[in-house]
Amino acid sequence: MDFLISPAFAQAAGPQPSPWSPLIMLAIFFLVFFFLVIRPQMKRAKEHREMVSALSKGDEVITSGGVAGRIDEVGESFLTVEVADGVRVKVQKQAITVVLPKGTLKAA
Repeated sequence: MDFLISPAFAQAAGPQPSPWSPLIMLAIFFLVFFFLVIRPQMKRAKEHREMVSALSKGDEVITSGGVAGRIDEVGESFLTVEVADGVRVKVQKQAITVVLPKGTLKAA
């Protein structure tokens, strides 16, 4: 079979690359991805869970839909938010995005 491949091309071209280099690059890529994407998202999710668990009657909040109001009732997974005098809206606790300082709605 030597007549198909020239002996000069069949020789080794030099030192072979390390089999560890692709694994090291993959590990570095995963670490960068973890610290730039996954970790900050986990931190934001934890802060949101803590905020939602601390909600109580009388807190002034803004929902993810942009509705501002005062919490009237707190249930296990739902809240009743009073958006105007006598107008109450039931929303999920997870839909609350911001807890406003007391008196913000009166000033607006």
